[in-house]
Amino acid sequence: MSARIVHVAVGVIVADNKKILIARRADKAHQGGLWEFPGGKVEPGESLQQALERELYEELAIKVIATQPLIKIRHDYGDKVVLLDVHKVTRFSGEPQGVEGQPIEWVAPDKLSGYEFPAANRPIITAINLPQRMLITGELNSTEDFFARTQRALRKGIRLVQMRVADDAAIPELLDRMLVLCRQFSAQLQVNASPDLFAAIEQPEIGLHLTTRNLLICDQRPVSENILLSASCHNDIEIAHAQKIGVDFICLSPIHATSTHPDGLPMGWSVFESLVEYTSVPVFALGGMKESDLPRAIAAGAQGIAGISEWWEPSNR
Repeated sequence: MSARIVHVAVGVIVADNKKILIARRADKAHQGGLWEFPGGKVEPGESLQQALERELYEELAIKVIATQPLIKIRHDYGDKVVLLDVHKVTRFSGEPQGVEGQPIEWVAPDKLSGYEFPAANRPIITAINLPQRMLITGELNSTEDFFARTQRALRKGIRLVQMRVADDAAIPELLDRMLVLCRQFSAQLQVNASPDLFAAIEQPEIGLHLTTRNLLICDQRPVSENILLSASCHNDIEIAHAQKIGVDFICLSPIHATSTHPDGLPMGWSVFESLVEYTSVPVFALGGMKESDLPRAIAAGAQGIAGISEWWEPSNR
């Protein structure tokens, strides 16, 4: 007999100043005293949107005007599976208040990790703090061209960069300059490297990205919890392993055929969406992505899109 699914609508309420509203659970409640993002169960006959609107009105006295999907998180308790269906609330009316007496706070996204949440909420915090676009650097033709192209992408709004170069030996000499450049634009830097190489260059500000090969040889998380860890996946087996070792987000590919991986069989949006449905960490769609694909990726449950050619433009363009 399959476990019943408890569908929970969760709202990440975003103020005009980008702060996020959180509420503290009653001390006598399950996981009492912890902070959470407001929401509650989807009742029989309700749509997700209806449940979200009802719960946020009952808990906070606000009326939801506009939302967008953020992430779905499944947790299996054996006798039941809880599905947290998380949406950003980007517009609302009314002044939020703790109708049920619960304390509430507005918190800057990068300060959320300083609050104690249920373990299942960690991917929500990751998703809140990740942007919707990730640049993967292209070929290293020359050092100056490499940094000129990266800077151009950062100037166009890219705030997540995966530094990938064919020769691992080039990583240490590029890293300091790349980190300085990313700091200038308040961008997160991920380094595509083996865990052994990363251990020699590890800095708190820099995250590690694992290729599929490096992912599959890891039997546990290769870096500490304060290091952002990502990985490349192509199917449900690799996704399951990535989640088992505790990655923070993944890149799932290929969506479309690409010139860099002409032999890769594109999965298309339908397969991508079905894989994301059962993935409890943020997912970036990869493989032939264009800016025009971003709304489709979001609708399919993705965090956003990742790519090379869309943003890896010559510096004179």
